[in-house]
Amino acid sequence: MDDCEIIAEGLAFPEGPVVMADGSVIVVESFGGRITRCWNQRKEVVCEIGDGPNGAAIGPDGALYVCNNGGIGPDYFSRSDRIGRIERVDLGSGRFERVYDACDGNPLSAPNDLMFDCDGNMWFTDFGRLEADGKRFGGLYCARSDRSAITRIIDKAISYNGVGISPDMRTVYVADTMQARIYGFDRRPEWQRPRLVATVPGPVSLDSLAMTAAGNICVATIGERGAISTVTSQGQVNAVPTDDPVTTNIAFGGPDMCEAFITLSMKGMIVRRRWQEPGMRLIYNA
Repeated sequence: MDDCEIIAEGLAFPEGPVVMADGSVIVVESFGGRITRCWNQRKEVVCEIGDGPNGAAIGPDGALYVCNNGGIGPDYFSRSDRIGRIERVDLGSGRFERVYDACDGNPLSAPNDLMFDCDGNMWFTDFGRLEADGKRFGGLYCARSDRSAITRIIDKAISYNGVGISPDMRTVYVADTMQARIYGFDRRPEWQRPRLVATVPGPVSLDSLAMTAAGNICVATIGERGAISTVTSQGQVNAVPTDDPVTTNIAFGGPDMCEAFITLSMKGMIVRRRWQEPGMRLIYNA
């Protein structure tokens, strides 16, 4: 991506970019257990949250909410001695606290990505766990950030990763990593069957995603070159190569929302480039 500007490098597997009102970008360093603020090739540690922080989003109270997958061991399997959870980070003090680690008495596995809707509900995916004896199922959840309610929308999902909500707030989209598929759900907290929107072609897998103002789904695509694939609600797919096989996330910002911030996790970078359409303005920012 010759047309990219490096925002920060030397990051330990950056994920979950959050574009802030002051122009900085907050990322998690999944392999470093840190939350880091980045701007103009500068970095500032917000907090050492530990284990495996992944997706992140600003909530209704201005705090940063983080999916923590519990961490990956040296053998690249999930840490069996760690608990997956949702955490809240006070960006002023760096203090963090656990919000959820279970639903209906069942422990969360490896929360991955999250987004807030117009009613303040937090939608998040659980990837499931990669363990020595096989893959554990994950799912999709809807929860209140004040700890008052959490609902499992879908269980027994293979590998739900990115999550986004359409600009009209009617549809929740998820990316299934191992199937390279985008699924859609009506935005209501009750069990329902997923609707297949598209399968991204080729020997690829999918990671996190962001929505555009027109309702298109921009999903990070892991493969030989890496890409951001744009999927329309009608299932059409096109891709912009990134030249990092482990491209994990995209977020939008700038005055016209046409600045794309992309995490190139193998390279340990977050970069910025102009995008061909404006991104969706999120409900909450700080």
